[in-house]
Amino acid sequence: MTTPVPADACCIAGENGPLGQTEAEAAASRFKALADPMRLRLLSQIAAANCSDVCGCTLTEPLGITQPTVSHHMKKLVEAGLVTREQRGRMAHYSIVPEAFDQIRDIVDVRGSARD
Repeated sequence: MTTPVPADACCIAGENGPLGQTEAEAAASRFKALADPMRLRLLSQIAAANCSDVCGCTLTEPLGITQPTVSHHMKKLVEAGLVTREQRGRMAHYSIVPEAFDQIRDIVDVRGSARD
């Protein structure tokens, strides 16, 4: 005979509860954008700027990719709401959207309040 497990002992729900349809669709779009290794590398380059924006022109050399490739991947990240794009003359500058990553962190933190 097994001993019943208290209901709160196996709780993994986050503090915000289950996702609604709209929230799930937005999150899925972000996860899809993050599922590409080059996009993750681009994000890491921007994040390494310590909250400063990064000119797209500086992303080609360290990653060994062309400007059109940078533009393609950055467009996907902007559409997913993970980064912002600001045009300055002929150059595009990109910044991380901290709130988007806070939301992702809330979703993937399945331990939620169970660790409290």
